[in-house]
Amino acid sequence: MSNQDVQPESVSPNPAENLQPVRFLETDDRLAHPTPGVALCLSGGGYRAMLFHVGALWRLNDAGLLRGLVRISSVSGGSITAGVLGLAWNKLQFDANNTATNLNELLVHPVRRLANETIDQGAIIKGMLLPWKSVADLVADAYRRHLFGNATLQDLPSDNEGPRFVINATNVQTNVLWRFSKPFMGDYRVGLIRNPKVELAVAVGASSAFPPFLSPTVLKLNPADFDPTTDGKLQIEPYTSEVVLTDGGVYDNLGLETAWKTYETILVSDGGGGASDEPRPKRRWLGHIYRVLHLLDTQVRSLRKRQIIGSYQLKLRLGTYWGVRTNIADYKLPDAMPCPFEKTLLLAKTPTRLKRVEPLLQERLINWGFAVCDAAIRTHLDPALAKPQDFPYPGAGV
Repeated sequence: MSNQDVQPESVSPNPAENLQPVRFLETDDRLAHPTPGVALCLSGGGYRAMLFHVGALWRLNDAGLLRGLVRISSVSGGSITAGVLGLAWNKLQFDANNTATNLNELLVHPVRRLANETIDQGAIIKGMLLPWKSVADLVADAYRRHLFGNATLQDLPSDNEGPRFVINATNVQTNVLWRFSKPFMGDYRVGLIRNPKVELAVAVGASSAFPPFLSPTVLKLNPADFDPTTDGKLQIEPYTSEVVLTDGGVYDNLGLETAWKTYETILVSDGGGGASDEPRPKRRWLGHIYRVLHLLDTQVRSLRKRQIIGSYQLKLRLGTYWGVRTNIADYKLPDAMPCPFEKTLLLAKTPTRLKRVEPLLQERLINWGFAVCDAAIRTHLDPALAKPQDFPYPGAGV
C-alpha cells in the first residue's frame, strides 16, 4: 500500500475528544478552540427531509436565529432545501426582530412546488433508455427546471452577506467529502478549485445522488483550474479531470464535518428515516443491496446521533439535535407543541424518495420540523424563547 492510499487520523490525548462524531486528521489542530458562531447541519432523507428541514428553518426564522447562522452544511435531501435558501438569501427581507418576512415566498413555496413532482422514477427510466444522459444528469435537469434555473455556486451569498452554504457530496475515488461552496469546491486529497462556476442544480444533484439508483454524478473538470497551493497528494489525473461523486450522506449522513470542526455551536436537523422491520426482505441482488444500504445508513446515523449528544453533554460543543424520529416528550418541555409520538413516527416512515408528497403530508412534515426544532432550541439553546402560538399549518397538525 502506498503512502497516498493512507488517510491518517489523529488521536487526541483527551479521550473525550475521540468520541466526537467527525473524523479528525493529522493536519487538524485538535487543541484549537472552535470559532464562536452558530452552524446548522441539514441531513439527507429525500423529500421527507427536505420538507422537515423547511419546518425547522421556519422556526429558526420566527425565533430570530436564522439570520445569525454563519454556516449551513447539507447533504442529500437537506441540500435541496439549503440550495433554495442559499439562492434566495440576498432577497430575504429581515425586520427589526431579525425575522425574514418573505421566507414563505422564497423558500417554503418553491420547495412545496417541487414536492408536488416525482423526479426520481422518471429519471431512472429515462436514464436506462437514453445512453447519452445519466440518471444523475436527469435529476439535475429537474432541479434546474423546478428550482435553480442556470444559477451557479457564485449566486450563493458571500461570507459577508450571509452564512456560507456548503453542499456536500462523496468523492467515490478518494473516499472523502467533496464540498461545493461559493469560495471553493474540492476535497483535501485532490485540492481545491477557487470560485467555481458549477451550476447549483448539478451540485445539489451530486449531493442527493442516492446509490444505487441516482448515482453517480460525474464532473468533467480542467486540471489547470485546481489551485496548486492546495495540492492534496492526489492533484493528478484522472482525479483532477473527472470526479465521480455520490450522495453526500454516504460519507457524512448528517452534514456535520464541514461545521463541527470549525464552530462552537452546532444545530443538527436530522430528517433521515430508519430501517423498519421487514419480515420478507427482497432477495434479488438489487432489492437486497438497497435494503442493506438502508441498514448501514441507519446504523451509522444512530452512532453519530449518540456521539453528537454525548459531545453536547461533555461540553465539547454547544447546540442541540432534533430528528424526524425524535420523541418530543424526551425534551421534558412542559409546554412543547402537541406531537404524539405514534403520529410523528408515521411521518418518519415517509419513503426516502424524490417522489410526490400529498399536500396534507407536506404540511404535517413541515409542522413536525417546526415543532421539534422549537422543543430542541427552547430546551437546550434559549429557554427564554416564547412558545409559538400555533403550527405553521394549524389545520394539519402532525
